[in-house]
Amino acid sequence: MLKKIVELPTDKKIAGVHCIPITKDGNIVMAWDKDEQVLTTIGGRMEGEETLEEALDRELMEEVGLVVSGERQPFAAWYWESTDTYTVWLLAKVDHFVPYEFENEKTGYVIFNFETARQMIKQIEGDSRFRMEILTMAEDCAKHYISA
Repeated sequence: MLKKIVELPTDKKIAGVHCIPITKDGNIVMAWDKDEQVLTTIGGRMEGEETLEEALDRELMEEVGLVVSGERQPFAAWYWESTDTYTVWLLAKVDHFVPYEFENEKTGYVIFNFETARQMIKQIEGDSRFRMEILTMAEDCAKHYISA
């Protein structure tokens, strides 16, 4: 079940981390997944003994060649009953992109505002309630986060 958060959960292990990078002017970055043919948040499973920050930094670099600031704001969590773990989503301010060759399932990224993201996801996926909820939660969080 997806729930809105303002702090990272501490009652269960966090096994996955995703991010919606946000630019200083309020646009967001999402990755294109060639295998699933969808726009997706950037992130994945934590590996080994990685910290949440290390896992997110690795995923951002592996998927889109992006560096974000150290300041990250959690805004959503999904509890996986089957594994008794969480996947969390964070907003993070874009620092810079690095030259990158897309050699995995992600073949690029799109920078757009929240409304355009919603329209594109709806056009590509139809009624994707989950992704729409993530975007709504991220946009609510961004209203306070981007001005900080």
